[in-house]
Amino acid sequence: MAPTTTSEKREIPLRSRIFADLTPLRSSADYRRLWCGNTISWMGQQMTALAVSLQVYAITRSTFSVGLVGLCSLVPLVIFGLYGGAIADTVDRRKLGLYSAAGATAMSITLATAALAGYHRVWLFYTVVALQAVCFAMNSPARTSMIPRLLPTEQLPAANALNSLTSNLGLMGGPMLGGVIVGLWGYQAAYLIDVVAFSGSLYAMWRLPSMRPDQGEGPRRRASVLDGLRFLATRPNLRMTFFSDMAAMVLAQPRALFPAIAVLWFAGDAKTVGLLVAAPAVGAVLGGLFSGWLGGIRRHGLAILIAVASWGAAIACFGLSRHLWLGLFFLAVAGCADTVSMVFRSTMLQAATPDAMRGRLQGVFIVVVAGGPRLGDFLAGSAADLTSPATAVIGGGLACVLLVTGLGLGRRAFARYDARDPQP
Repeated sequence: MAPTTTSEKREIPLRSRIFADLTPLRSSADYRRLWCGNTISWMGQQMTALAVSLQVYAITRSTFSVGLVGLCSLVPLVIFGLYGGAIADTVDRRKLGLYSAAGATAMSITLATAALAGYHRVWLFYTVVALQAVCFAMNSPARTSMIPRLLPTEQLPAANALNSLTSNLGLMGGPMLGGVIVGLWGYQAAYLIDVVAFSGSLYAMWRLPSMRPDQGEGPRRRASVLDGLRFLATRPNLRMTFFSDMAAMVLAQPRALFPAIAVLWFAGDAKTVGLLVAAPAVGAVLGGLFSGWLGGIRRHGLAILIAVASWGAAIACFGLSRHLWLGLFFLAVAGCADTVSMVFRSTMLQAATPDAMRGRLQGVFIVVVAGGPRLGDFLAGSAADLTSPATAVIGGGLACVLLVTGLGLGRRAFARYDARDPQP
């Protein structure tokens, strides 16, 4: 593809260079249905996640029991993420996405039925949450690896920015909406709305054409998880996308310290903790809304390095702040930087990976995204206990900047990665 000329750039409307680029939604009816269905169903899933936590606490009055809900979700995501990707590289991805979405719908129906029948057994919630995670681990690699088949390569950054907007709006708005619905009409209402919301995802998958992975001219063979890991081991640019994300999520993840920080730094309470948790999500949503300029960037590797370093610097600045609104500003900047990093990491995975391997690498992506922040929570909590919250936050942010700088210097070809010639 020839580089974009100055005259071509002038033809791009100013609105498209500032706000989220909607070209993928206009150019592909299949992608439009997939995006709309995922947006609706993701909002419903986040409502259900909050309702489950509230109901488990109402039954047990134990925060430990509520914490087990997260563990029941994390373990299947990590275990089945890799295998879900391998399956997505073997079967028709449309059918895998359809069946896994149907399975998730069945889990929401189970929760709604139990709530309507007054069945209050905690084991049921743990089982359903674990099975929901299995469905997600199967659905996500299939759905994500389909996008490069629905859109031209130059539209992938815009599509990933739209996907990040879906994710962050759901994470921010789903729990708020779920809390209101549970308060007004009970748990069963949230679960029933989730069942209806899944119809959007099911309809989108139903309308898609067959999406068998492209395995070339040779005989079709079973996709192996180990083959996917071996492929990743020999593709330095793709490996760097994971290393850079781990640098941010493991070294500079202050989320576990928010309750202590709210009290010690800002003399706040639970509402202050809520603001701290929401600030990165607000920044991420703003990053998605004002993402039109991302489509003009070709040096995706360099953009990832700068975005991850910006995350670390913003977290370190947050560690130095003792005024709440200034701290919230730095957390929002970090969230915006994370969106930019995610857009280009996802685009590189989609554009530089052969279609026959996309599912497996998306499975690795799920494991990193699910496991990295949890490991970061453990590291931040341990460091704060050994030193102080300030040392843990500032040190983690600076360590992230130093590590990603070292990664960039050690792999200079990653910084030179050009989207017009994607090399894994």
